[in-house]
Amino acid sequence: MTRSDQDTWDLASSVGATATMVAAARALASEDADPLINDPFAAPLVRAVGLDYFTRLVNGERVEGTERDLQLMKDSMAVRTRFFDEFFLAAAGDGVRQSVILAAGLDARAYRLPWQRGTVVYEVDQPEVIAFKNEAMSRQGAVPSVHRKTVSIDLRDDWPAALRRHGFDPGRPSAWSAEGLLMYLPPEAQDRLFDNITELSAPGSRVATEFNPDTSTTMSERAREFSRRWANLGCDIDMSGLFYDGERSNVVEYLTDRGWQVTTRQRRDLFTDYGRVFPDEEAGQLRNIVAVTATKN
Repeated sequence: MTRSDQDTWDLASSVGATATMVAAARALASEDADPLINDPFAAPLVRAVGLDYFTRLVNGERVEGTERDLQLMKDSMAVRTRFFDEFFLAAAGDGVRQSVILAAGLDARAYRLPWQRGTVVYEVDQPEVIAFKNEAMSRQGAVPSVHRKTVSIDLRDDWPAALRRHGFDPGRPSAWSAEGLLMYLPPEAQDRLFDNITELSAPGSRVATEFNPDTSTTMSERAREFSRRWANLGCDIDMSGLFYDGERSNVVEYLTDRGWQVTTRQRRDLFTDYGRVFPDEEAGQLRNIVAVTATKN
């Protein structure tokens, strides 16, 4: 899979396949004896996409000798998902009534989280992705637990205008997530994403994301490692060409310079917070990931 400036995808190709991968990991994490998350929609959505490897995975097929790698994958996705779940619920609990999930993919938070009354959740993604999820959730008989609005647009296009057309009010505080997104954006697009979020955010707004501040490895190297991990689990889909190289802004510094008050947590610390054991021998790609939350001053 190789990226281009105007590439598009569905949930069985390119970046869309990684959304299916993430949903498969959430499905497996939800089956743990002591789960950090509960996503009953993940496995049916994966089966609806129909990518053979991920379908077999959620149906219980395993590659012998990969138990440790599989547990690490499940724990990592459970920890990440729990972090963003708590971010949105805390914002809603503090009175923020607009939430925006950027590159929503197969995210089911609008269906599975106990949102505060009066909250509106906007899901932004490619038209093919939104259309597929709408149909798949309807076939399940799933009903959102919140007022859900979908915004079918590529994040490389004028998504802020589309968001406003769907009722988003930049004069009210909002909560934003850029989960598992930044590495799929060119460096300049990452900056533009946070510029747009800043422009659309009233004081008191919040944003959550993750990034890897390690500049000693390129995105291409991280992508190859990412693909290798899944290959070890028997995945026959090459995802090594999906990340963009180039010097990137430090997310913490970039947001701070634009009027956000930023806090960070290392991924390994989140493992500890949620009662999971972070493997000490783990390579830097996972060890160095930083979870970021920021509030607009």
